[in-house]
Amino acid sequence: MIPKYEEDFYGWSMAMAGLLKERRMTELDYDNLIEEIESMGRSNIDQLTNRLAVLITHLLKWHYQPSLQSKSWKLTIAEQRRKIKRIIKKNPSLKNKIDEAFADAYDDAIYQAEAETGLLLSTFPKGCPYTFEQCLDDGFYPE
Repeated sequence: MIPKYEEDFYGWSMAMAGLLKERRMTELDYDNLIEEIESMGRSNIDQLTNRLAVLITHLLKWHYQPSLQSKSWKLTIAEQRRKIKRIIKKNPSLKNKIDEAFADAYDDAIYQAEAETGLLLSTFPKGCPYTFEQCLDDGFYPE
């Protein structure tokens, strides 16, 4: 008996994988499978957006608090750049979503920068002062 999606997600997912391997298509829970596959795709966009937000937050901190620049900030910037590039390399179709992810990330980043710096939200521009390309450029640190 196949476990119910709502009651035992792990058991359900293993049962669905087994049915797929055995090509028993008539027994699949299509509605929930479709939802889960779409969710997996959204999680890649969410991960890209979250990493961009961390990166932009640190670039803003670097830019607006130059006297507090630290090795830790520089390491975080470098790490996020590497991981963002890796996400895009492994998921090239995400390139179509970069503008949306970048805008969402900036919106998150200014609130995070406000919380971490103590600067007013109005300190930061309404739109990101850096391009996506600048953000991923290993040599770019805003002045």
